Amino acid sequence: MAFWTDRPVFVTGATGLLGSHMVAELLDRGANAVCLVRDQVSQSHFQRLGLDRRAVIVRGSLEDYPLLERALNEHEIDTVLHLGAQTIVGTASRNPMSTWEANVRGSYNLLEACRHNAKKVQRVVVASSDKAYGDQPVLPYTEASPLEGRFPYDCSKSCTDLIARCYFETYRLNVCITRCGNLFGPGDLNWNRIVPGTIRSAIRGERPIIRSDGHFIRDYVYVGDAVAAYLDLAEQMHRPEVAGEAFNFSDERPQSVLDIAAHVLIAAGRPDLEPVVLGEASHEIRAQFLASEKARERLGWRPRFGLTAGLERTVAWYRELLT
Repeated sequence: MAFWTDRPVFVTGATGLLGSHMVAELLDRGANAVCLVRDQVSQSHFQRLGLDRRAVIVRGSLEDYPLLERALNEHEIDTVLHLGAQTIVGTASRNPMSTWEANVRGSYNLLEACRHNAKKVQRVVVASSDKAYGDQPVLPYTEASPLEGRFPYDCSKSCTDLIARCYFETYRLNVCITRCGNLFGPGDLNWNRIVPGTIRSAIRGERPIIRSDGHFIRDYVYVGDAVAAYLDLAEQMHRPEVAGEAFNFSDERPQSVLDIAAHVLIAAGRPDLEPVVLGEASHEIRAQFLASEKARERLGWRPRFGLTAGLERTVAWYRELLT
């Protein structure tokens, strides 16, 4: 806890699922959270928690380089948590350019601003994704797997990942990279995602909708476990064996879409509801899941909640929201 007390931390993507939980935890630990906010979403978890009244808000976008450099300088930022991105696969497929502008140009803008403020900025954690690996013949992905994203969103995360590593190797900017599976938890109001969508259907007594054929395999990571992973990593970036490295974070229990829907329905008390399988998903890889051995060995990280406890907490939050 003492590590974060009074520490100026710049958080991009602060109003998203991970960002809102991250900012709440940073404030609870005594950090001075400075949040980049593009759009004000009145129903977001960030707003519901009143974080806009507790944190410093910088209005703008990752595409605005002068804004980023000003924010880092004026707020004397010590730590940067770069969570901001356009994260929806379907949105990226419909409009790849806007996704690349936010995810790729936004990332190198931020890293360049950090380089120009390197006397103050001591560590930068960049959120990549399991999608950065692309479609690999060998699973689970390890950190040594090549970065070969082919679809628009996946490609944007491969690029972000490589650019972050470039800033470490070329400029010795203290950067680390995180690669997580699909995050879930309280506050996610994107009902097209399998966990919140299935919970809402269960609460309403409706059959949940599955866009794919139900056999796509993914990691599902509780947002509280992801927050702990990021903060544990940031605290250890002074160590030579950590600085400049990428880390996978997963509870290593990959699930098919049908499996995760079944887990959600059980947690919600409606295992009788049979999903409607549409089989319409495209531009998605059939199987993606991660090995987290490196995080265990170098960081001592393990998930604190995991899938079952995470789903119980998540269902309870949505039940309070929707009933």
